[in-house]
Amino acid sequence: MKKILITGAGSGLGRGTAFGLAHAGHQVIATTQIWPQVTDLRRQVADSALDGRMAVDKLDVLDELDVAAVADWDFDTFVSNAGIGEGGPLAEMPVDLIRRTFETNVFANLELTQRVVRKWVDEDTAGRILFVSSMGGMLTAYGLGAYCASKHALEAVAAALRDELASTGITVQTINPGAYDTGFNDRIGETTYHWQDDALHFNQEADIRAHFAEIMKGQHDPQDMIDKMVEIIGADTGKYRNVWPPSTEELIKQVQHDAWTRTV
Repeated sequence: MKKILITGAGSGLGRGTAFGLAHAGHQVIATTQIWPQVTDLRRQVADSALDGRMAVDKLDVLDELDVAAVADWDFDTFVSNAGIGEGGPLAEMPVDLIRRTFETNVFANLELTQRVVRKWVDEDTAGRILFVSSMGGMLTAYGLGAYCASKHALEAVAAALRDELASTGITVQTINPGAYDTGFNDRIGETTYHWQDDALHFNQEADIRAHFAEIMKGQHDPQDMIDKMVEIIGADTGKYRNVWPPSTEELIKQVQHDAWTRTV
């Protein structure tokens, strides 16, 4: 049995994985960004008869008080899953939106991870850190440049920590989901139209929507990824990088291979 802290459990893959891990017999601290999500999740926990295995609390990775509280929690596995996305063509996207994406997906997650690492080092705990990255951490897609860039940065953070922490017994892994139909990808696309203006931008809304419609086709059933995350997080050992489904892993390898011969 593992004692697992997971962020971003208010919705999507994080929520499903938190419940899956609890049902698998692990002790789970499921955290959410806002209080209404806490209330909703606690009700679902009570209805699922998981009160003894799943605690729910607020942990906004941008909130200093929330982050500080982690020092008092008991866990040996940290799943860094919280993340946001802003969409649109990178050539015209307001840079403040890109900064906001990096603040949550990179800087805040790194700061929280640093606190977790220090806690474990002080307690002599050989813990596990699992960063929920994305297929976007190893390739890019139209209109998702800011999100992909933040996940590329998270990949570098994970790799650096993996090597730095080897002597402490703390291990680091990444989980890289493909395109799953949780609504998250669609919401990233939708954020574009809060700033895009056909009168100001050379990328026109109709063209952007057509690109996104094509990208969003064929998203997978989230339960498939949830089951895989429960398997990876619940295992005692595993690969450093965990891309799922296999078709996404093959796509990433092909894109990276093609980059070596691509010309302009």
